[in-house]
Amino acid sequence: MDDLDWFAEQFAAHRPRLQAVAYRMLGSLTEADDALQEAWIRTTRSQSSSIDNISAWLVTLVGRVCIDMLRSRQSRREDLVGTWLPEPVVSTKETHDPEQASLLADSVGLALLVVLESLEPAERLAFVLHDMFGVPFDEIAPIVDRTPVAARQLASRARRRLRGTVTMPDADLPTQRRVVDAFLAASRAGDFEALITLLDPDVVFRVDTGPRPWLGPALLTGARDVAEHATTFGPRFATLCHPALVNGATGIIATGRAGVLAVVGITVIDEHIAEIDLILDPGKLSGLTIDD
Repeated sequence: MDDLDWFAEQFAAHRPRLQAVAYRMLGSLTEADDALQEAWIRTTRSQSSSIDNISAWLVTLVGRVCIDMLRSRQSRREDLVGTWLPEPVVSTKETHDPEQASLLADSVGLALLVVLESLEPAERLAFVLHDMFGVPFDEIAPIVDRTPVAARQLASRARRRLRGTVTMPDADLPTQRRVVDAFLAASRAGDFEALITLLDPDVVFRVDTGPRPWLGPALLTGARDVAEHATTFGPRFATLCHPALVNGATGIIATGRAGVLAVVGITVIDEHIAEIDLILDPGKLSGLTIDD
């Protein structure tokens, strides 16, 4: 077996883990695929004889590509107006596609990806690779051009910045579904009081429209403001909504004649809705399909 065939075999075997790394680094399935494509191109310039641990080598390679993409994206977003949300991993039923099933099984919540976006690229890489994938700091250090001690400090700084901001949803999917179904019913009915009982007092509602115009605010906080918004728009739009798994948690997908119109990630904590993430950006919805 020559080098190209060997790399192709190894890349295919490790692809699910590499895609999980890239998605957590970038918060975008499209960009994760681009990162893996660039990583694959770079393997064709390498010699297998110089590699002792192919798994670690591939993760390091993908990490290098992702941090370059993060830095480039950060410079492009300096003038961004509005709320940015990740590209969702969505299924409306049990999926039989192996790659999609792997993504769903290994996905992290939208809320966590939003928080990760607040980190500097080097902090994010150190945290994701070490805390989520167990990569040693001596392997992370060369990617961020630091010593292992400095790489450890990056991860520690990321943990401090994330402390108190990471929301963990209720683990029980049936409980999540019951709360989300009640939220949809109250929104369809325009029932303000029912919505108030379902929402956490400090609920956060984010909207990512991409290039689309949006008449309302891109960010709302507090149960009364979010309930008023749902009461105003719910009776019209909630009829288009259906249950879905969004990044491994119970969420909503809205569809129309043109296909997928919106995806809503919902974080349920202690049987109350703590976060609502509404994704309207067509670029993040164009690749989604509805299960038959």
